[in-house]
Amino acid sequence: MSDKTRKSLPILDQGGGAIPMDRRQALKVMAIAAAGPTLASCAPGEAPVDATIPAPTSNPKAAGTAWDPDLVAPSVSWERTLSADELASLADLCDVILPGDERSAAASAVGAHDFIDEWVSAPYEGNARDLVTVRGGLLWLDREASERFGGGASLRFRDCTLEQKHGICDDICYEPNAPAGYEAGARFFDRVRYLTSTAFWTTTEGMQDLEYIGNMPLTRWDPPPPEVLRHIGVEG
Repeated sequence: MSDKTRKSLPILDQGGGAIPMDRRQALKVMAIAAAGPTLASCAPGEAPVDATIPAPTSNPKAAGTAWDPDLVAPSVSWERTLSADELASLADLCDVILPGDERSAAASAVGAHDFIDEWVSAPYEGNARDLVTVRGGLLWLDREASERFGGGASLRFRDCTLEQKHGICDDICYEPNAPAGYEAGARFFDRVRYLTSTAFWTTTEGMQDLEYIGNMPLTRWDPPPPEVLRHIGVEG
């Protein structure tokens, strides 16, 4: 996953300013937060514990492996699996799914394909199934491109025109409507679309695209007006 992809969740410093926090830092903060009530609590009459005690930099009881991860200082302990050629094709498909526009960058620009590579390379059963799905799907896209638009010659999906790419993807974008024989391609597209969306909208750029403000400090918060509460049936 690229450094740009890892920029995601801002937290607040003591002055109320935003501090960038990546996915791994988020895990660290959650682990510390889970221990917070214990650190800050005290029996009646006892002096409160200083909440500014430096947080641990790692968990010495964790092996730091894929099966016993260190959630305080998480890291990826497995090698990436996809080849450079597969990544190039995957990046192209990610950009068909989430293209760049005046509002935000394309999915590959924030490392969506690198995120998927990390995901499918993980040594877990579900991720291994996704690796088979992604690799097989990328080969299927090239074969479909050649059969439809190659004129008897080999043609890569990523070398097709955007209209041709959309023509293929339109047939596999929703499995219940996929033509007979395209069901596996539809399952592949659905999985890549999910992973691309997950990667994109957990980056700073993706959150800005959604206009998500949940990680931003608000100087004032106004509750919903009475007419809204009445509309949803929770007034009072």
